[in-house]
Amino acid sequence: MPEAHDALDALLDLLDLERIERDIFRGESRSALVPRVFGGQVAAQALVAAGRTVPEDRLAHSLHAYFLRPGDPGAPIVYNVDRIRDGRSFTTRRVVAVQHGQPVFHLSASFQAYEEGLDHQAEMPAAPDPDSLPTAAETLPRHLPAEIADRLIEARAAVDLRYADTPPWGSVGQPREPRSQVWFRTHGKLSDDPLLHVVLATYVSDMTLLDSVLLAHGRGGWAVGDVVGASLDHAMWFHRPFRADEWLLYDQESPSSSAGRGLGQARIFTRDGRLAISVIQEGVVRVPRD
Repeated sequence: MPEAHDALDALLDLLDLERIERDIFRGESRSALVPRVFGGQVAAQALVAAGRTVPEDRLAHSLHAYFLRPGDPGAPIVYNVDRIRDGRSFTTRRVVAVQHGQPVFHLSASFQAYEEGLDHQAEMPAAPDPDSLPTAAETLPRHLPAEIADRLIEARAAVDLRYADTPPWGSVGQPREPRSQVWFRTHGKLSDDPLLHVVLATYVSDMTLLDSVLLAHGRGGWAVGDVVGASLDHAMWFHRPFRADEWLLYDQESPSSSAGRGLGQARIFTRDGRLAISVIQEGVVRVPRD
């Protein structure tokens, strides 16, 4: 199993796309827990591609994405960037990720030059101190078979992610409030590039958001195989500066699940209480047929 700093270096390499043409980029893939590319990887790489066509003084403030087809972890992904608009304050980009000649992912992202404005925010919810919580390496083996726990720890090795309460696969058969909290930060320091911190938060945001759907029904999720699922769409709004290498509270809940789909919504706060990001995601959440 890789050391934490090696895993972070490997993730940063994964997100460092090759520029093929002015607006065409290529990224490598790697296997996830399921036989397809991890959705957070595709979203993060697409945001990198968009960001590299935007002036440095314009920061990402929102993204809206659709997962169209399962990605093939054995093949590279080509990202085609469309320069939709370059305005005085806002810059908009559209990115289509392609594998084997077919689109697998679509992203629209908007960037804004900094400006002053009205300022208010929701209050940060109560949460335990992250330093008081067990690490993933301590939590996962308590609830999952060793092989699955090891694979999950390895897949998340670049990120220090700590559950504030029992995760879904630790309370199978016990429905509870559809709400989940995790603290996360990268395992190691990052550069000061604002785009990199937004990209890393995007990567992590796809790891646990649908957990709250599972909690409502006492399901353990993909790790234990009592549901099958995949991300359908994903939206994020970046409100205030933050660092992905410092503790962030991911406060998640599910307002609804129906028709084989589940909705998760969340807010991400800095440790000192600033609302940094809002997130909404819908995914397929199906009970396997016998």
